[in-house]
Amino acid sequence: MAPRAVLLLCSLFGALYGQGAEKMSIEDCCKDGLKRASDNEDCSSLPLISESTTCRIVQEQCCVTVLEDNMCSTGINTAKEQGVCDFLYTNTCETKTTKMCCDCCLLGKATQEQGLPCDHNLSLGYQCGLVSRACCVDGSPDNQKPPTHQAEFPNHDDSKDNGVNSVLINQCNGKCAQLCVGNNTCACSKGYKLKADGKSCEDINECLLGASNCRGGERCINTEGAFRCQREISCGTGYELTDTNNCKDIDECETGIHNCAPEFECQNTQGSFRCIPKVKCSAGFIQDALGNCIDINECVSQTGTCQRGQVCINTVGSYICQRNSINCGRGYHLNEEGSRCIDIDECQSPDVCPGHTCINLLGSFRCECEAGYFFNSITRVCEDMNECRHHPGRLCAHKCENTLGSYKCSCTMGFTLAADGRNCDDLNECESNPCSQECANVYGSYQCYCRRGYQLSDIDGMTCEDIDECALPTGGHICAYRCHNNPGSFHCSCPVNGYTLALNGRNCQDVDECVTGTHTCTENQSCFNVQGGFRCLSFECPNNYRRVGETMQRLQRSDTIRCMKSCQANDIACIQNPTHSVSHTFISLPTLRELTRPEEIVFLKTTVPAYGSYHLGSYDVNFNILEGNVENAFDIIKRIENGMYVGVVRQVKSLIGPLATILKLSMRNLNTQGDSGQNIINVHVFVSEFWF
Repeated sequence: MAPRAVLLLCSLFGALYGQGAEKMSIEDCCKDGLKRASDNEDCSSLPLISESTTCRIVQEQCCVTVLEDNMCSTGINTAKEQGVCDFLYTNTCETKTTKMCCDCCLLGKATQEQGLPCDHNLSLGYQCGLVSRACCVDGSPDNQKPPTHQAEFPNHDDSKDNGVNSVLINQCNGKCAQLCVGNNTCACSKGYKLKADGKSCEDINECLLGASNCRGGERCINTEGAFRCQREISCGTGYELTDTNNCKDIDECETGIHNCAPEFECQNTQGSFRCIPKVKCSAGFIQDALGNCIDINECVSQTGTCQRGQVCINTVGSYICQRNSINCGRGYHLNEEGSRCIDIDECQSPDVCPGHTCINLLGSFRCECEAGYFFNSITRVCEDMNECRHHPGRLCAHKCENTLGSYKCSCTMGFTLAADGRNCDDLNECESNPCSQECANVYGSYQCYCRRGYQLSDIDGMTCEDIDECALPTGGHICAYRCHNNPGSFHCSCPVNGYTLALNGRNCQDVDECVTGTHTCTENQSCFNVQGGFRCLSFECPNNYRRVGETMQRLQRSDTIRCMKSCQANDIACIQNPTHSVSHTFISLPTLRELTRPEEIVFLKTTVPAYGSYHLGSYDVNFNILEGNVENAFDIIKRIENGMYVGVVRQVKSLIGPLATILKLSMRNLNTQGDSGQNIINVHVFVSEFWF
């Protein structure tokens, strides 16, 4: 058990030994701890025998070592006597050590009983290994003590034959390995034991059996026929280990291993050395680490240097005592005799409390300050009171400005100070005409407005600028043709010829020259009004056709000029001509920029019933565009309305005017025997230049 405690002491001693010279040696401190442990004292509360921290630790650990050895011995005895350790609980540190030694001893006994070597290689730990081997060796049959009549001879460590005394005459006829004690009985030298064969000897391991006499802090090392004690705690810096296993101080000054400068002398100390300056300072000075002499302030470092009524004054290397003089405090001065202090009347000075009332006090004075001031007890003058800071929000409605002895109120922009000097009334800024057009007063400010057609400037917010309605994103839709900006307004205009401005002032309205009589058509021509103008039209029927109806002076969109076939009785070619009629109709279209869907412009009505039958045969109608379909902008479809076939001409693409074309349409009548004839319809299409 002791070796583990020695290892602990080694680490502690190595760290703490160099703290300074000790009044007691480490051995004395350990001996005290061992003695107190034998007296069953508490190792954690031992009385201190030295002020050294190292001594206290060694004293306590040596005490703990004895207690742990006792507890371990209890565990070993329990294992040998009872053979069980289960009833030993490990709730405390003491019972834990006892049970560990008991268990390790049982392990050693089991090793011996199984015939295994006691020096096993199990990693049981240092202390458990020692206990296990000791119990194993102790239980071995060859570990019996020799007979009482066996002589014991001293062991010679310097013998080369393992302690055998070669001078002795072997009386056992060479049977004994070491000693013969007579009667053919062999014996062994000290440090050996007789083997079971009765003649051979083997070494006794005193360290395992606990038979060594090593001290605390030393480790037992077995040797052949003996043992030796080796110190486990290093001596530390400044010490060396002697042949007697003790620590001896190294005299650095004598050995010359110190590092003192030439102007210093080396003085040896326990475990270290000191460098002492060779130059000695005189009285009244102290020497620093560099050897400099520094004056001692005796007035500070010493007490009672001077008698009562005297004051200490430090001097270089000494001090002097000087009698106290009367020192009057602030607000007092010595009388003429210099025997006592009398009050100073500060109010006699014109510089005290200028502009205010001065009141003298014992050792001081006070100023009675005027309204708006307060007396500063530190600077002892009357200072201006900042009423705005002391009464925030209570003196003025808007802004408060401090003045000397008073304050004044002011208002923010848009307000004027009221008659009471504190409140603020709204200022009517519109009275000064700040706006270029209209002004509206609001609380604390004003707002400028503009008349229709004007807008407020983004720069100053007061000037009204004209709005260019024609330049607005919607300006292109304000007027049908052209927009003209005016100050505060705008006006629209229409093309010079063929249009007039509508009553709404924005749209352009077509002028019907055929109605107003402003056309230039002759009597033989018919006037047809188109968008933005007119056309003078005249039509002649082809040969073998005659005109139905009279010539009209004005043609409208729904009017139709029709020429019917009229053949002579013997004109076979005329009779066989399938075209029964040639018609003319008219339509005026604006320029269309975009068509979202086809627009129906001409309807060709027939008198043919849909799916009708004549003389037991079916009848049908076909519609086609023969000529004049500019850019394929038109198509014709057939549909049924009111039970009759109807041909519908549609505009499917936009056309840009001015443009005129004639759509030649064919309406063919079909039956089961073939064509029964056709009618030609000429649609005169006039596309104007504008979309209106």
